[in-house]
Amino acid sequence: MYNFCTLFDSNYLSRGLTLYRSLERVCDSFHLFIFAFDEKSLKVMKSLELKHATIISLKEFEDEKLLKVKPIRSRAEYCWTSTSSTILHVLKKYEVEMCTYLDADMMFFDSPKALFDEMGNSSVMITEHRYSPQYNKEVKSGKYCVQFVSFRNDERGLNVLQWWRDRCIEWCYARFEDGKFGDQKYLDDWTTRFEGVHELQHLGGGMAAWNVQQYDVFEKNGKLFGKEISSGKDFPVIFYHYHYVRFFLDETVELGRRELTENILKKIYTPYFFELEKAKKEIDAIDPSFDSHGAGKKVLSWKTPILFLYRKIFGIYHIYSHKKFLEN
Repeated sequence: MYNFCTLFDSNYLSRGLTLYRSLERVCDSFHLFIFAFDEKSLKVMKSLELKHATIISLKEFEDEKLLKVKPIRSRAEYCWTSTSSTILHVLKKYEVEMCTYLDADMMFFDSPKALFDEMGNSSVMITEHRYSPQYNKEVKSGKYCVQFVSFRNDERGLNVLQWWRDRCIEWCYARFEDGKFGDQKYLDDWTTRFEGVHELQHLGGGMAAWNVQQYDVFEKNGKLFGKEISSGKDFPVIFYHYHYVRFFLDETVELGRRELTENILKKIYTPYFFELEKAKKEIDAIDPSFDSHGAGKKVLSWKTPILFLYRKIFGIYHIYSHKKFLEN
């Protein structure tokens, strides 16, 4: 049994449900503890009656320390502040042997078994950003990404987790300051600061827009694989992190400002948008009063022509009609 946890509000609701459905497809046995960060997400997720999920409200989860810092953190900062606390809550209340935090904007293409097999008897597992050289933000954003972080419910795991939670309560902001950034830079020295911390080596765990330029992606026997260009090494794609996918009111979507080939759009992003749309229909059947994709402002502005030219020149113009992905 794999135990996971995640957190999101109604703006990320279709993403969160897509994450859950992807785990259903690839895991024989799992449970996802979902921390609903507003009333809309709480109501919808409970109404869905997901077989392999436990829905946890803020009222159940928030403690005195979190509530004290909540007013001085932005929405995003408070989510980052809470990440370590969600894992600790699961380990303590539900007494599971291990819990892995997942960012809500991820989708699994294959079972995470290979990742946990690699972890072995370690108490903590962390994943690198593995930045492509042209997008390297390690100095400010950290070597590791808080996207897939595993903790065993043992002395070593709890020691690291409690230290992380304490640091995030003290300081967790969306800026680089004194060697810190959000909840993420705290992970930089864990492999030397603590015992029992494993750095994931499997390249299929942690693909994202900031590193996918290093890989060719292809299908074989109905599964998605990557090939590291520098080494020629093949590996199954376990999960992809769809950071920076944004929906707009004019029915366009943005995928960020990094180079993405047509093959990547077809093999990785098109399946995700199909699943997001399926999730939205599920959610709309329960509550159609809001956009579960979290669509925001219109793309067009006085800056649009300038941005268009700049991004076209550098091959990073990734604003498309939503229909582009749904019609493929």
